[in-house]
Amino acid sequence: MFSLPQYQALREGAGLVNRSNRGRLRLTGQDRRDYLQGLLTNDIAALSAGSGCYACLLTAQGRMLADMYIVETGEAILMDLEADVTARVAAHFEQFVFSEDVEVADASGSLAELGIFGPLAADVLGRVFGTPDAAPAISPTAAGALGVLASRTISWRGAAVTVISRDDLGELGFDLVVAAEHADLLAGALRDAGAVDVDASVAEVRRIEHGRPIFGKDMTEETIPLEAGIEDRAISLTKGCYVGQEIIIRVLHRGHGRVARRLVGLTLEPGAAVPAHGAAIRGGDREIGTVTSAALSPALGRPIAMGYVHRDFVEAGTAVGVLGNDRSMPAVVTKMPFIHAAATSEHRG
Repeated sequence: MFSLPQYQALREGAGLVNRSNRGRLRLTGQDRRDYLQGLLTNDIAALSAGSGCYACLLTAQGRMLADMYIVETGEAILMDLEADVTARVAAHFEQFVFSEDVEVADASGSLAELGIFGPLAADVLGRVFGTPDAAPAISPTAAGALGVLASRTISWRGAAVTVISRDDLGELGFDLVVAAEHADLLAGALRDAGAVDVDASVAEVRRIEHGRPIFGKDMTEETIPLEAGIEDRAISLTKGCYVGQEIIIRVLHRGHGRVARRLVGLTLEPGAAVPAHGAAIRGGDREIGTVTSAALSPALGRPIAMGYVHRDFVEAGTAVGVLGNDRSMPAVVTKMPFIHAAATSEHRG
């Protein structure tokens, strides 16, 4: 059952989300950045200690094998990705290691990942890591000043904790990566500092309100990144060659970025049913796409969804229909994110 207090913690306070069910790879060796530079879409070689980026692994045809969040700690690269593809991505990386000084390890079981999100997330971190238990200490101001995917590694009660700034759920947030045996102790300290446990289903609503696609649901092995609208975050246009680049550049330069379909937001009427994954989207009497993610938005008081539609129907304000309960429900193509951080502040005020 959906918990409104948990949702409010994410929008107005600090919500604690256990993200240990995600996959985590750890790459070491002096050549790790240069090695990934030729495989991934973003500029990995440009990363320095404490910085990070979002990137994709593509086929030669420009279709996605995975997306991942990458952090260079100075000692290793930590890669956060969907659990279902972690083993396959690790094997893919290992397949192309020849003489490079690179080691790939699946750390999904040995490292835990705790997410803390919401406007008070930095305050909670300050209460936990701004004490003599942490070295170096992190103040709320310092935590809040971290750019997206910037990181700091600290020692807390003898455990190494990598603090990574994230924006997945629409509000300021952080991932805390720690050895699995210390996860319960750290989670307890975060609760004592004011964090509220949030179920994955509640966090999913915030993800959809933020319009953030995830691999395996809104993106698959048939997806070109340009279709999902993630190119600004995931693709560097100034780096050297990488697998799949030829297709991306051809679409961007020769095709002026035009793809056959695009991921869009959809707003339904209050009281409408929440569309199912895969529900058909229609434009008049024509089927133009399918729903990938949907939820009832407490903030908007109506169902919202993400889905792919034919490029002729991507303009915000376009009226479409979504199949549900054996009937077509009116919907409007909506610019994402559905909920902005400024709107959150206004809502609280």
